[in-house]
Amino acid sequence: MANVSMSITEFVLMGFSDSREGQVLHVVLFLFIYLAALVGNLLIVLLTTSDQHLHSPMHFFLRTLSLLDVCFISVTVPKAIIQSLTQNSSISFLGCVAQVFLVVLFACAELALLTVMSYDRYVAICRPLHYQVVMKKAAYEQMLAASWLSGIASGFLNTSVTFSLPFCRSNFVHQFFCEIPSLLKLSCSEKFVAEIGAIIVTTSLGIMCFISILVSYIHIFSTVMSIPSVKGRSKAFSTCIPHLVVVTVFLITGSIAYLKPVSESPSVSDLMVSVFYTVVPPTLNPIIYSLKNQDIKAAFWKMLRKTIFKYNDGNKNSNNNKGIDTSFSSDKCEVKLVNCNRLPSI
Repeated sequence: MANVSMSITEFVLMGFSDSREGQVLHVVLFLFIYLAALVGNLLIVLLTTSDQHLHSPMHFFLRTLSLLDVCFISVTVPKAIIQSLTQNSSISFLGCVAQVFLVVLFACAELALLTVMSYDRYVAICRPLHYQVVMKKAAYEQMLAASWLSGIASGFLNTSVTFSLPFCRSNFVHQFFCEIPSLLKLSCSEKFVAEIGAIIVTTSLGIMCFISILVSYIHIFSTVMSIPSVKGRSKAFSTCIPHLVVVTVFLITGSIAYLKPVSESPSVSDLMVSVFYTVVPPTLNPIIYSLKNQDIKAAFWKMLRKTIFKYNDGNKNSNNNKGIDTSFSSDKCEVKLVNCNRLPSI
């Protein structure tokens, strides 16, 4: 690691555009996406924390997913925005190490959590009588801990193997953040057995998670098909299918980014593939997983009404506050408090 840091002290990230107009467009678009993701996810965290009716295992997982999404998108997007604003594309060696570790950590932890959430829905829909027994507090806390541990282990594994390689060819990364395949392209070593092995292990775990999610939803769909109500079936399908679409896009684009050979020259398609697994899921998850949830929507409107009523009551109280009328006498200055609404007309 010491030889590496002596060879390269910083990396240069790839921008989305060389023109100033393109950079401004990128800043506006990424800033809008980032703020939308922050507002949506933090709103869910607020609702599921403050409302006593949203403390079930499902809402516990939703709150954790929202926190993960905030962390995940915050690793890459703010840096990309600052890069376009300042036209400074450099990132320190340690900053690149931290970015690789956090991206892998949050991506793997989120995939594991999505797997747990699909199992939670399977138990709730297909085995409703056993739900309270299977998804008791100790059980879902252990599932959450396992999700975080899998992310941390994957992050340490991939980061340590990647940065154990010597970098001496160039310091230009063909991505808008430090991504492992683009970093491997800069290595002097021709043997990537350890890193390829780490990627294969991580990808295999991802495939296992996807198969588990798919099996859970197959059971869910078979149970939903037995629902006599057409409205009930359509409601269930409209909720479950978007979940599968987001998970599928997340896994496919992530697998493409890590398994396909890195091109010799930077391309927009490589950038877009990385955007689809690092930016799109954290932005869409609040809409698909939570804002379509009836309990979440009811809690949101309840909080909104409470906020409006507090605001109106505050205005009413301020209008009824007593004003200050200063009247002067020959021997002293006397300050009287009178009701503003009863002041005599002039």
